[in-house]
Amino acid sequence: MQPNDPDSQRNLFLAIGLSLAILLGWDFFVLGPKRKDDTERRQRVEQAQKQANPPSAATPGTAQAPGMTASNGSVPGAVVTAANRAAALAGRPGVPIATPNLTGSIGLRGARIDDLVLAKYRETIKPDSANVVLFSPAGAPDAYFAEYGWLAAPGSKTTVPGPDTVWTASSPAALTPDKATTLTFNNGQGLNFRRTIAVDDKFMFTVRDEVENKGSADVALQPYARINRVGTPAVSGYAVLHEGLIGVLGGEGLKEITYDELAKEAATNQKEKKPAQGIRAFTNVKSGWLGITDKYWASALIPPQGAVFEAHILGFKKTETQSEAHQTDYLLPVMTLAPGATNTVEAHLYAGAKEVTPIDTYKDVLKIDRFDLMIDWGWFHFITKPMFKLIAWFNKLLNNFGLAILAVTVLVKLLFFPLANKSYESMAKMKKLQPMMERIREQYKDAPDGQAKVQQEMMALYKSEKINPASGCLPMLLQIPVFFALYKVLFVTIDMRHAPFFGWIKDLSAQDPTSIFNLFGLFNFALPDFLQLGIWPIIMGITMFVQMQLNPAQPDPVQQKIFTWMPVMFTFMLGTFPAGLVIYWAWSNLLSILQQYYIMQKNGAEIHLWKNMGLDKLFGRSSDTAKT
Repeated sequence: MQPNDPDSQRNLFLAIGLSLAILLGWDFFVLGPKRKDDTERRQRVEQAQKQANPPSAATPGTAQAPGMTASNGSVPGAVVTAANRAAALAGRPGVPIATPNLTGSIGLRGARIDDLVLAKYRETIKPDSANVVLFSPAGAPDAYFAEYGWLAAPGSKTTVPGPDTVWTASSPAALTPDKATTLTFNNGQGLNFRRTIAVDDKFMFTVRDEVENKGSADVALQPYARINRVGTPAVSGYAVLHEGLIGVLGGEGLKEITYDELAKEAATNQKEKKPAQGIRAFTNVKSGWLGITDKYWASALIPPQGAVFEAHILGFKKTETQSEAHQTDYLLPVMTLAPGATNTVEAHLYAGAKEVTPIDTYKDVLKIDRFDLMIDWGWFHFITKPMFKLIAWFNKLLNNFGLAILAVTVLVKLLFFPLANKSYESMAKMKKLQPMMERIREQYKDAPDGQAKVQQEMMALYKSEKINPASGCLPMLLQIPVFFALYKVLFVTIDMRHAPFFGWIKDLSAQDPTSIFNLFGLFNFALPDFLQLGIWPIIMGITMFVQMQLNPAQPDPVQQKIFTWMPVMFTFMLGTFPAGLVIYWAWSNLLSILQQYYIMQKNGAEIHLWKNMGLDKLFGRSSDTAKT
C-alpha cells in the first residue's frame, strides 16, 4: 500500500472501522446476553444444589422420560414436569455414586446414569459455591442423562425395559471404584436382563448389559445407548472453541455440530410439517465415540470399538408435547437369542471434566479412536498439545498457572529470536532501498505500462542487491501458528479455570474484575461488559502502544491516527477476555518491545520511541540512534 494512495487509505480505515464495529456489536448483542444466560443458569444450579435431597428409595418420580424408537433411534424429551432439579430427584429410587471425582446416583427408573455432580469443581471461586452439576434426571429443567437399553424388533410383542421400567438393585451399597452395581429386570416372558455398572476413580463408566433367554422361542433384540440433554445450554460464544454435539465416527472423522445448526434444521422441518428435528445419521461405523461437549465438561458414548454401529446426532425443536432437546445415540446390529442363550454387550460412558491426562489415558488403554479430540486442540494440534504439556510442567514446577504462562512465553520468544532477528535485518535492508524504489515509481508513473515496468525494475533491484522481498515476512508467518497454539491452549484447557494469579486476579479464566470506570471498585455500581475495563487490559494497551512507538511515524496522517488509536481499540476489545489471556498478551508485548529494541540496537537502526512519545527533549535527544 502506497502512503499517499487515497483509495488504500480509505479502504484501510473502512476495514478497521468495520472490524471494530463487528467485534463490539458481537460482544454487546451476542456474547453479553449469552454471559447473562450463563450467569442465570449457574444461579439456578446453585439454588437447586442447596435444595437438593439425597436420592431415596421411596415412590418413583412421575416425570415422563424420553424414550427410543426403532425407526430412527430416538425421540425428543418430554415437557418438563418438575420445578427444579431437587424436585426431580425427590422420591426417586436410586443407587448412590461415590468416587473421588463424582457424586450422585443411578436412577432405578430406566436404569439411567442421570445424577452426576463433579466433586472437585465448583461453579465459582467462592469456597461455599455449589459443585458443578453435570447430569440431572428427566423432568428437571436442565435434564441431562445417559441411557442404555434394548429395542425389540419392529412388530414384536417382546417386552423390553424402557424409560419407566423400575429395575432392582442387587445391593443398596454405593457405586464406587472398588464396587460395581448390578441391576436386574425380568420381563415376565422368559427374558432376564442384567446390567452391571462400574466406574473408575476419574470419569469413565463401564456398562455391561446381559440378556438371557429362558423362553421357548428365538428373540431378536437391538442394543442401543444415548445421551439426552433437554434445552440449550449457555455457551461462551467464541469461534475459537466448539461447544455442542461432537463425535469421531470412523471414516467420517471428527464431527462438530453446534446447537444452532440443528436448531435451524429443526425449525425448517417444523415449518414444512415434518418432524421438528435436525438430524445427522451415520451408518456402518466401526469405531469412534459421540457425545456433547461444553467448554470444560463433556459426556461421550463409547460403543464397543470394532463393532459396526449406526449413530445419530439430533436436535429437537420445542413443541406442545416435547421440550427442546439434543441427543446423540448409537444402535448396534440386531442380535438373535435362541432359547437358553445369553448375550452380552459392554460399552463405556465418559462423563466429567475435560482433563487432558485421563482422556489421553483412556484413548490409549481402551483403544478409543481419536478420543483426545474431545478437547478442541484446533488445526495446530501438533503444536497445541505439546505446548499444553510444557505449560503443565511449568505449573507443577512453579505452582502457579499464571507464572507457567509467562515462563512458556519467554521460551517461545527465545526460540523465535533468530527468526525475528533475520526478519528485522531483512526489513532494514528493504528500508535502505526505499529512496531508489520511490525513484523507480516516479520514473514510470505516467507510462502506459508503468506498473509492469515498476515490477520489472524492482525485481532487478532486488537481484542486484541480493535481497528477497519475502524474507522479512516469512519468519513472522512461521511464528503465527505457534502463538495461535499458545492462545488456544489458554482458551480451551480446564487448567486455567479458577486458577489464581496474584493480587486481585483470583480466576485466570474470568475477565479482570476491576474497571477504571468505577475507579477500580471505589464506587460500587454495575457496569456494562464493554466498560469493564480492568487493570490488566489497560496494561496490555500501554504495552501495545509502546511497541508501536518503536517504529517511525507513518507519513500519511490518516494511517498514523489509525495506528495511534489501535491500542485503545484493542484495550476495549480485550477487556472482557479471560484475565489469563490478557496477561499473556501484555507479557508477550513487553517481551516483543525488549526484543525489538535489542535487535534495533544491534543493527544500528534508529529507534523512534522517545521522539514518537514526545519525550525526546526530556532525554536530551531527537531520537535514539543505537551504536553497534
